[in-house]
Amino acid sequence: MQTDPSPMRSAPSLWSRVTAVTDYFAFPLRTSHYVELVNPLWARHSLQARVEKVWDETKDARTLTLRPGVNWRGHRAGQHARLGVPIGGMHYTRTYTISSAPERDDRCITITVKAIAGGRMSHHLVRNVKPGDYLPLGLPQGDFYLPDAQPVKPLFITAGSGITPAISMLRGLIAQERLPDTAHIHYAPHEFDVIFGAELRAMAATHSRYKLNLQLTREIGVESSEARHFSAAQLEALCPDWREREVYACGPQSLLEALERHWQGAGLSRRLHVERFRAAYAGVPADAVGGKVSFGKSRIVAQGDHLTPLLRVAEDAGMNPPHGCRMGICHTCNTRLLGGCVRDLRTGKLLNEVGAIVQTCICAAAGDCEIDL
Repeated sequence: MQTDPSPMRSAPSLWSRVTAVTDYFAFPLRTSHYVELVNPLWARHSLQARVEKVWDETKDARTLTLRPGVNWRGHRAGQHARLGVPIGGMHYTRTYTISSAPERDDRCITITVKAIAGGRMSHHLVRNVKPGDYLPLGLPQGDFYLPDAQPVKPLFITAGSGITPAISMLRGLIAQERLPDTAHIHYAPHEFDVIFGAELRAMAATHSRYKLNLQLTREIGVESSEARHFSAAQLEALCPDWREREVYACGPQSLLEALERHWQGAGLSRRLHVERFRAAYAGVPADAVGGKVSFGKSRIVAQGDHLTPLLRVAEDAGMNPPHGCRMGICHTCNTRLLGGCVRDLRTGKLLNEVGAIVQTCICAAAGDCEIDL
């Protein structure tokens, strides 16, 4: 077990008493702001993490090893945290699953990021972040984790970077030496696209209770490729006892929707636990239109279409509005409608009442509108 180099952890009550006095002299700042100049990880008014190591998992996925500051609290395997990055003078925040097990003994965590098309932050994290960088970090959140009363026979169904919560759970179970009878179906285009591929195969070879089925959807011909995607017949062949298992699924929206239809049809929806990387959108009418988006406080006007979230419209216009999860969960992006109409992309519902709360990350223009940003 490595010792924590921070002197703040050794005597928190003493430190609190000292800062209660020194904060009077630091006003209008706090003692913590000056401590941050010495070591950002010691600051108590904010939480940052230092990048200790970067590791390329695949050609477009990278694992970052982070050392959180003193305000960090332990996570449960499968939870996520918000990570901030300054890019081009603007501050962006995204939510990433913690891919390491809580049982690490060096007080570090890892996140594993896959660069996605058009993703500002994912490309920056995969290509540009280096050891020694400091990144703003949020506390762990989320309820996608194994219950304390552990399911006897879990089934993980994952695809692409959806492997991250599952690998955290698997690493944790192995570290605790209580890995149960576990089945895992993972989808990836090719062998070289399998994030943690070598580790997963080593787990399967070392632990007889872990059964891994890799489905490489583009490795072979087009006809056979279709058969490699999820289907009822495939599930029956790969995991005949799926009805008896608690299922933990994470991956692209198309996969999660197929799983939800299948388990609902079997009357077993209560056994399916899903983690999404983006909000599920409702269908938008064919005649839907966007409009002019006016940002009241900033006095900026931009054009928004009927599908692009207002948060992205604001960022593309050079603004830096508050945001967090970008999928309608954390409500960090909440603002008020000052006029016009917007559409909630998750439900298709129109909001046109002045003063209504608008979540900019999941609402788009439905005609001209003005919001309080």
